[in-house]
This record gives sequence, C-alpha cells and structure tokens, in this order.
Amino acid sequence: KAPWGTAERQLMAARLKRCVVRRRDGLEQHGVAASCLRELRDKACGVLAIDKAREPITLVLAEDGTIVDDEDYFLCLPSNTKFVALAKDEKWSKKSLDSGTSWLSESVDEVDSAAEKWKQLARQLKDDLSNIILMSEEDLQVLINVPRSDLAEELAQSETRIQVLQDTLQQVLDRREEERQSRQLLKLYLEALKTEESILSKVADPEAAPRKEMDVVDTGTRSTDPSATTALSNQVLAALKEKPAPELCLDSQDLELVLKEDTAALASALGWDKEKAGALQEACDQELSKRLKQVQTLHSLRSTSKSKKTLPWGDWPASKCKK
Repeated sequence: KAPWGTAERQLMAARLKRCVVRRRDGLEQHGVAASCLRELRDKACGVLAIDKAREPITLVLAEDGTIVDDEDYFLCLPSNTKFVALAKDEKWSKKSLDSGTSWLSESVDEVDSAAEKWKQLARQLKDDLSNIILMSEEDLQVLINVPRSDLAEELAQSETRIQVLQDTLQQVLDRREEERQSRQLLKLYLEALKTEESILSKVADPEAAPRKEMDVVDTGTRSTDPSATTALSNQVLAALKEKPAPELCLDSQDLELVLKEDTAALASALGWDKEKAGALQEACDQELSKRLKQVQTLHSLRSTSKSKKTLPWGDWPASKCKK
C-alpha cells in the first residue's frame, strides 16, 4: 500500500487552508496552503525568501493590518485570505508600495478602497434590492456615481436595467432631500410661532420673562459631563450635529447605534441638552421604523409575486416578466 492513499490525501487537503502572502513593500503575491499558522509562517518565509536573520516574521491581514497570532482565529479565516509577512522590526503600512513601480502612486489605496466600497454596496443590492431603503445618502450617491458599464458588469445585468436602478437610487435620494426641506420649513414655522408667543407673553407680563430665564439657567438641563462617552464615530456625530434632519442621511445601522446610545452621553457628545438629544433619538427611531416597515412590505409583496423565481432582479421598476 502506498504511503499516501486517496483518502489520506483528501483528508490532508481538507485540513489545508489556501492563503495568499506577500512582503510589505512588494506587489508579488504567492499562493500557499497551510494547515496551521506555524506552517503558514514557514512557507511564507520560504516563498518570499525572507532571510533567517530577519525572523521571526509577523503575519497581518493585508486589508487592515490585523496581527494574526492565534491559531483558532487563523482557522476561522476564509480561504484565499491575503496576508502581509512582516520581517523583524518591520511595521505594517497600508500605503507601503514598491518603490520600483513608478507607475503606481499613494492614491492607489484610496482608489482601491473606493472601488471596494461600491462593489460591496452593489453586492447588497444583488442580495436584496430592498436594501436601497436602508442605505445612507452617501452610499446611494456612491452607487449613482459608478459608471453604468462597471455596475452592469459587477451585477451581471444589462445597462438598461442598471440605468433603471440608478434612476431609482436618485429618486430615493431626491425624496429624502424633499422630506428634509419639508421638515426644515415646519421647524422654522414652529420656531416662529414660539417666538411670537414669547413676545406676547413678555408684553402681557414683563416681570415673568426674567424669572423664566433664571429658571432655565438653574435647572441645568444641558449635559456637560466630560466622562460621558459615545460609541458613535466622528463622522456620524458630525452628521447629527451639522446636518438638518440628520436621520435622513444615515443608514439603518447608524440609526440603530444612535438609538442604543445613552441620552445623556449623546447630549454631552453633541453639546446639546438632554431634551434635544432625546428628540433626535425619537426622530431616528421613527425613521428606522419607517424604513423597516417599507422593507417588510416589499418582502410581503415579493413572497406573493408570481415572478419571485427571478428575484431579486425580477422586481425592478420597469422590468417585464416573461410569460
């Protein structure tokens, strides 16, 4: 009997994980198969010709520099994960490029990141078109700006259907802007009414106004606790603070994060009082509920559609079902 039979080879292959490795400052990549992290390190040193004096090497994920030094974590990674092998005293840098390739520039990382973003968003639509409802305004604009031919190739659809898709994305964006303007007008109207009532109140009782203002100062409703923390990103906080009707520009995941925040911590992060922060959370709650209800309605209609076998593309606007 041969030392390695078919069953043994299959078992060995099942244990192996396909990986892609490269040096920090090189573009040449090598495919290797390893059953554990130690084996991957050894093979990476071999195929990348890393000198023994520069060992031990550190393996990091090429996409974000995460150090991979746990065997269980390695086993959880998908096949064809890309690794960067860092020799001793080397540090990972996303913008480290091969100095010998003059046709590349540091903007490559930014271009790759932008391309990866729109492709990731496109895959969300390929899985389920109703994800349009859950996207942020920024994400919608990203997909609108993608060349029609590129988006058609990524989604394996005709350019005619991609035009319909991008028109739909623009309509969603326009509707949110119209809703924002309507809310701004309503807010201005209510503020005008409040100002008018305040003026009339001061005229009717001149001594009441100072006492009222003093009451507001004494209650100290504004949160100034520096220890209050928030899990929201700076980008989300900026949108909440600077944009009118900010709940319209956020995606559903960010809306959920806003709702999970402690009202006092949110008020402190934004420099607002708790009442204003609470009103913002209520607006985010209403917007999220509305979007989820729209998605649920679409799914309900989809489940009863005679053309559901062609989904998610069969329910596009202006698409025709074949008889």
